[in-house]
Amino acid sequence: MSSPLISRMQPFGTTIFAEMSALAARTGSINLGQGFPDTDGPAQMLAAAKAAIDGGRNQYPPGPGVPELLEAVAAHQERFYGIRLDPASQVLVTAGATEAIAAVVLALCEPGDEVVTFEPYYDSYAATIALAGATRRTSVLRFPDFAVDESSLRAAFSARTRLVLLNTPHNPTGKVFTRAELELIASLAREHDAWVVTDEVYEHLVFDDAEHVPMATLPGMAERTITISSGGKTFSATGWKVGWLTGPTEAVTAARTVKQFLTYVASGPFQPAVALALGLGDEVYDGLRESLQAKRDLLCSALEASGLSVSRPSGTYFVIADAAPLGAVDGLEFARRLPEIAGVVGIPVSVFHDDPDAARTLVRFAFCKKDEVLVEASRRLAAAGDVSVPLE
Repeated sequence: MSSPLISRMQPFGTTIFAEMSALAARTGSINLGQGFPDTDGPAQMLAAAKAAIDGGRNQYPPGPGVPELLEAVAAHQERFYGIRLDPASQVLVTAGATEAIAAVVLALCEPGDEVVTFEPYYDSYAATIALAGATRRTSVLRFPDFAVDESSLRAAFSARTRLVLLNTPHNPTGKVFTRAELELIASLAREHDAWVVTDEVYEHLVFDDAEHVPMATLPGMAERTITISSGGKTFSATGWKVGWLTGPTEAVTAARTVKQFLTYVASGPFQPAVALALGLGDEVYDGLRESLQAKRDLLCSALEASGLSVSRPSGTYFVIADAAPLGAVDGLEFARRLPEIAGVVGIPVSVFHDDPDAARTLVRFAFCKKDEVLVEASRRLAAAGDVSVPLE
């Protein structure tokens, strides 16, 4: 019997993350594939979650989110970016940023609509666009600088463009879009009367002199931008699945209409804990960022020492390396063989692309791990680099 799965979802089978995690377990490799930390977030936040559980906050929370988290998100946006929001009508709590993306795309898009996004893209983007019956139009960000190609981006827009789905800081490349790039995207969105949905989950994880510029702060964009973020990445609590979206009241209302039929509600006792975390001092945010920057430097140096060409990221949990200098011709096959050769697992970037040639030899590695894990991964990579084992 043929699969009962609808045709537009048939390209989305078992994820590469499941395959590579299973490979890591089978080979005893260090898993730098999936992007989650192996340490916990701020102690105050963890204590607040325990207190919420002990205090009986274990039933359905209010549909839009608990009041203290709605207020904390609004306060966060004003504190860091000068964006003023009404917590009651312009903030919606979701089951992580992934649900926020799905709720917005499903609320705003119909068959025949087009969604502009950049590739490589976070894998849920393509699946969510397909679920909505919309059409994906992409512009490629190319190794090593991943700069926006203006002509390619302009060509992705049309009279059918309904929204732009943007991720900055960007997974998987680690790119932080510049103000000039964001202004170009904004001008095209205004020209085509399109919404911009901006996924900013790594907003506080930017390095060196990079600056995260929220799209909603650009002139004329607050009224057409829906901003998505979460507590999982910033506060190392990805399993809590506490996300949110903010924007114009009518857009938030539309997303809420869909969201109530997805998870309905989620993460009850974790919501007040994330509310507390959002209000922590600058020293907490700075400490999280500085720790990750040091981890980035450690892993980048190890990858370079093993012979890979590296694009040093300006943000996120991830670094992309090119295996071509080692003779690789296919990133997927390289990633599948790397556990045997080096005892380290990464993710081939080609799985995040429509264009099969755009990232043929690129591999993504996560550095959001304990220092001792990264040191051991570095040792293994260095040892692999010292032996003349053909990688293809």
